[in-house]
Amino acid sequence: MDFNSRKALATGVAMAALMGAGSVWAQTAPPSQEAGTALLDEVIVTAQRRNQRLQDVPVTVTAFGAEELEQARIKDVDDVATRTPGLQFDAFPASQPRIAIRGIGSTDRGAAGDPSAAVFLDEIYLGRPGMVAFDAFDIERIEVLKGPQGTLYGRNVVGGAINVVTQRPDLDALGVSTETTVGNYGRLEGAAVLNAPFADGRAAVRASGSWRTHDGYTDNSFTGGAVDDQDTLSGRLQIAAEPSDTVRLSLTLDGTRDRAAGPANRVLDLDESDPLSAFWTPNRDRDSFAGSTDGYQNRDTWGLRGEAEIDLSFATLTYLGGYRNLDYSTAYDFDGGNPATNFIQISGGNDEQTDASSHELRLSSLPGSAIQWVAGVYNYNSDVHRLDTLILDLGGEGTETYTQDAELRSYAVFGDVTVPIGDRFSLIGGLRYSQDEKDYRISNTAGDSVFRGDELFDVSASASFDALTWRVGADYELADNHLLYVMVSRGFKSGGFQDLPGTAEEAADPFEPEYATQYEIGQKSVFLGGRLTWNNTLYTIDYTDLQTRRTLPNGAVVTDNAGAATINGYETYLSWRPFGGARIVAGYGYTDATFDDYFVDDTTNYAGNRIARAPKHKLVLSPSYDWDLADGATIRAAVDYRYESLIYEDNSNTGPERREPTNIYDARVIYTPASDRWSVSLWGKNLSDEVTRSFQGAFLGANFGAYAPPRTYGLSVNWSL
Repeated sequence: MDFNSRKALATGVAMAALMGAGSVWAQTAPPSQEAGTALLDEVIVTAQRRNQRLQDVPVTVTAFGAEELEQARIKDVDDVATRTPGLQFDAFPASQPRIAIRGIGSTDRGAAGDPSAAVFLDEIYLGRPGMVAFDAFDIERIEVLKGPQGTLYGRNVVGGAINVVTQRPDLDALGVSTETTVGNYGRLEGAAVLNAPFADGRAAVRASGSWRTHDGYTDNSFTGGAVDDQDTLSGRLQIAAEPSDTVRLSLTLDGTRDRAAGPANRVLDLDESDPLSAFWTPNRDRDSFAGSTDGYQNRDTWGLRGEAEIDLSFATLTYLGGYRNLDYSTAYDFDGGNPATNFIQISGGNDEQTDASSHELRLSSLPGSAIQWVAGVYNYNSDVHRLDTLILDLGGEGTETYTQDAELRSYAVFGDVTVPIGDRFSLIGGLRYSQDEKDYRISNTAGDSVFRGDELFDVSASASFDALTWRVGADYELADNHLLYVMVSRGFKSGGFQDLPGTAEEAADPFEPEYATQYEIGQKSVFLGGRLTWNNTLYTIDYTDLQTRRTLPNGAVVTDNAGAATINGYETYLSWRPFGGARIVAGYGYTDATFDDYFVDDTTNYAGNRIARAPKHKLVLSPSYDWDLADGATIRAAVDYRYESLIYEDNSNTGPERREPTNIYDARVIYTPASDRWSVSLWGKNLSDEVTRSFQGAFLGANFGAYAPPRTYGLSVNWSL
């Protein structure tokens, strides 16, 4: 470890000692259990592949429960990211989101590439960016696990993981609930869920669905249309059964259909050192652009999940299988202009069809076991067919098409154990061996032109990658509700192949896996009889062979293995009820993610530069107050404020590819009658109408990009039986 890493760990030890002293002092008051008050954040999570109270998990986790998801209008991963320090998200286009956790993410969406931060839907890995499509209606909770999770969650969990856990069928009660929303930009939304037991309480079916639509945020003055709209239909059907006290079965079918125009990409800035900049007309008006076409963003994805659990005398045997299908197509005007505004016309898009399946068989200790353990085997398979099309008009139109076909077979065996040493101290260890086999074919012969390539080629290649990932750590319970932990964890992301190579040689040459080893020390405490929760984490990450992407002057995109980077960070979470109905929730993340060694050519080294898309500071502050009315009804008023510091969009840290610091305000007022059967919410997002960029990329003398949504507001009504 280098000096900065040792310094971070030393500081962490000192802080833990101080927090421990404070924890012991706090126990002069009766413990919350003895006082008869409930803990403020009694949230159950499955971050370690078993049910645990959030405050007992020796991992940094941000969790959102069902009530918060509903009231704060958290509907997708983007909404989760805005409220989670250390988590970044952008969707350009919307059908291909990019996620980064603690500075570790990926912009590689090629058929033979992989994300660096993973998303799981009910433990099923969503292996392609376009698969990250779900509606947060009827969700039990969303967990954000930060740092490498390679032991329990596997390959490509270098930065962390997002676990989406749906509401499971209730075998005991009939239930119905609905949600209706109207808002500006013609917003109209509806959602409903039905839960029905049958077979004398041994089984139940749960069906949920939602439809969300709004008009475009951006007018197209050239076509007369509007883009950045939404028309999303989602559904989920679950069946669960318990034929005996030791057997549990479940089957889930879910799907999402997206239809939208856009995105409203345009020229934001000029590179006046490039003669081509004279051909572009910048447009920084967020509300309108003049694209030659409205474009489209269409996505259909569905999945099937099956699970069987059998309680044996010594453990629980679980089989988990999943299948997912993805079909999407995007086409848009990349420069946001027309022949009257831009001499050069750029357009294009992507088409992808993917089939993926997974199988996991695991044994885990029974809930009451003194030693908690899990062991299993895992297999993941995918077939990806992808087209990347670029249309360039320089007084004569030409089309360049990259055709990509990738087949992946991945295998793993894993084990993890927590061993108590005495009443308050535990040791934790885990290992996972993973092997990936990739077959790849890529061709640029389908189009009539070559722009980003240097030659025509049709290449087939194969490669295999394997790695041993692990974690080792310990936790110590200083007193009831006061936990200290230290954890060292290692993760890896599989190697792959270029999605836009310039030559046949580049197409056949794979890039190597990347690795991250995180050293983390943390504290989780509950004070004041359960009214105050305060958690702190210090970490440093040694990030080696990281897969980085850079855009060449001709628009080609190359994936390199950079030498190394170090990420030092601190995160804190506080939830406090100071008096009456008041509550304050705050989260802050500091992320210092810099390259130690990254030679992009023989003379240029990005050492000392910040990793792209990683703000140093992110603050989330959510105060709220509940008024109890005389008739038993309640009114809740809440504000969500978030701040992000400067973000570089490019690892060079130069030029206009940056997002200036942002301040975003959301708010809501919720009325709930005494019956608690319905509620009405008046809400608003981005109330200050902050103008911020959501995507940027520079080439051909200009910086192209898009904007985040403007101010939105609406009225939502929820009803349940």
